[in-house]
Amino acid sequence: MQTAQKLTLSLCLSLAALGFASAQDGRAVKKNYLVKPDETEFWDPEVPTVTPGKEYGAAPSDAIILFDGKNLDNWVTVKDGSPAKWEVKDGAMTVVKGAGNISTKQDFGDYQLHIEWRSPNEPETLKSQGKGNSGIFMQGMYEVQVLNSYQNRTYRNGQAGSIYKQSAPMINPIRPMGEWNTYDIIYTAPRFNQNGGVETPPYVTVIFNGIIVQNHTKIQGSTEYIGAPKNLPHGKGPISLQDHGNLVSFRNIWIREL
Repeated sequence: MQTAQKLTLSLCLSLAALGFASAQDGRAVKKNYLVKPDETEFWDPEVPTVTPGKEYGAAPSDAIILFDGKNLDNWVTVKDGSPAKWEVKDGAMTVVKGAGNISTKQDFGDYQLHIEWRSPNEPETLKSQGKGNSGIFMQGMYEVQVLNSYQNRTYRNGQAGSIYKQSAPMINPIRPMGEWNTYDIIYTAPRFNQNGGVETPPYVTVIFNGIIVQNHTKIQGSTEYIGAPKNLPHGKGPISLQDHGNLVSFRNIWIREL
């Protein structure tokens, strides 16, 4: 090997050894100068502290309580804005047939929503969408389906945990009718550009009885019973609960704005 080649090889090996040694003592070689670990550490501002609930499902300290089991003061009837007329009993609110959908008085954008629901004990003659049917509408227009899907076959994208008529849940972890189910919903609202087009669509993650059934699922638009989804520009919107004629109950509803 020629002398020049030997010198080049020796230099390369020395640089490689230096890089290895630097990695061993917690430093990295970058553009011929050393960077210390603390140069990539961020201390301020300090991460805010939130006190979690004492048990699973209990509201954390920064949550907005939407229903505490006592009254419907935070809810109105969707149709005319009058006070919500659902029944409140034993810490739960229950659909009153014909009273109509209800919505929160407050509007929201991005959030984490906790809600517990129970389908009633209904006769076996009721099937498919006629059994324990209700829904939770994000911003009043994007529905996470509520349905008695326990041994009750229906269309995949219409069972409990679905984004109604759009995305079926990955699995069906529902409890038997008459037992309480839990949804934890992480929702990112859509953004629209100046021309009214969708800049970023809405996304949702749904944790159903502790199991992920929608994983950052893209929502195609409004969840229509008939026809294709619509994407009309809008701002923040309420949480709405559906009166579908079944005596579905809800409790322990709280939200964290993100």
